[in-house]
Amino acid sequence: MGFNSSLRAPSRASEPNLSRRSFLTRAGIAAAGALLIPSFDAYAYSLSRERTLYLYNKHTGEDMTLVCCPERNYDRALLRQFSHFLRDHHADESYPMDPGLIDILYAISAMTRSSGTFEIISGYRAPETNRMLRRHSHGVAEHSLHMEGKAIDLRMSDVSTRTIRKTALALQYGGVGYYRRADFVHLDTGRIRSW
Repeated sequence: MGFNSSLRAPSRASEPNLSRRSFLTRAGIAAAGALLIPSFDAYAYSLSRERTLYLYNKHTGEDMTLVCCPERNYDRALLRQFSHFLRDHHADESYPMDPGLIDILYAISAMTRSSGTFEIISGYRAPETNRMLRRHSHGVAEHSLHMEGKAIDLRMSDVSTRTIRKTALALQYGGVGYYRRADFVHLDTGRIRSW
């Protein structure tokens, strides 16, 4: 076996020239990118305080301020209000919503440092509503978790849907669907997956 002379250490001339200006530019870009990374520290700190979420239902025009205390589990009255707020507006039918959705919403709100409102596009769906939506649009699952009270479609007043998606993916809590063209994010408490 002979020595392969084509394998040489890279010369100093091939290294990028890192001038002070170049370094500062790259550092500035990195710092700006870091601001977009969801803050788990902000979320952890906020868990010890009273939790407040602001919700707006796009289809009914209703507003809801959801206040939860960290020392207690969610009480039945709060869960009933949440479920009624997320009712199927086509059938005017409520269904018990998974409390895990509140946890997801709160985590996203805290991690993005949002004080804005969640605009709800879809919560619970009755089976007949789900069938109707499947006939009129693509992307509606036949066995949607909306019918089990485990899914919500939304956007936020002060956070981009892209950032909501990124934050939800970082949580690794359930399903995350990003509908860029329609400008909303699907969140659910099912198995971890994304689309």
